[in-house]
Amino acid sequence: MNKLTHFDDSGQAHMVNVGNKPNTHRIAVASGRILMQAETLQMIEAGSHKKGDVLGIARIAGIQASKKTSDLIPLCHPLALTHVSLEFESDLKENSIHCTVQAETTGPTGVEMEALTAVQVALLTIYDMCKAVDRGMVISEVKLLEKSGGKSGEWKSNK
Repeated sequence: MNKLTHFDDSGQAHMVNVGNKPNTHRIAVASGRILMQAETLQMIEAGSHKKGDVLGIARIAGIQASKKTSDLIPLCHPLALTHVSLEFESDLKENSIHCTVQAETTGPTGVEMEALTAVQVALLTIYDMCKAVDRGMVISEVKLLEKSGGKSGEWKSNK
């Protein structure tokens, strides 16, 4: 296993120097899901929530969050994102909504944190909009599915 890159030789936290790394096209895909009561999912699917289009607002929130990742995670570099997409898929059997995010940039560092942040904030937005009717929702299984670009190349989750 490689050493942790966000600590210097004396153990102090620092922002990794990516100044000498080449710019490459980088992609990261992350996902997660939110479990809820059947009635909550039906309300979202029917578009009958009094606050409006839950998934549309969650999509915008996720995109916005991806652009603010370096403001939230102290040692993340600010990135010029070239593309961010969020997809939602309802699972009526599990009473859940699955969120998948793809983030892209061309630069010296990856976009894994941006994709993961977008998933979390999109799911938190669903929670926030629906908590008045279902406080027991559970966000789970947030994970990186794959990444490409950079020195380490391609990586895919086996889970």
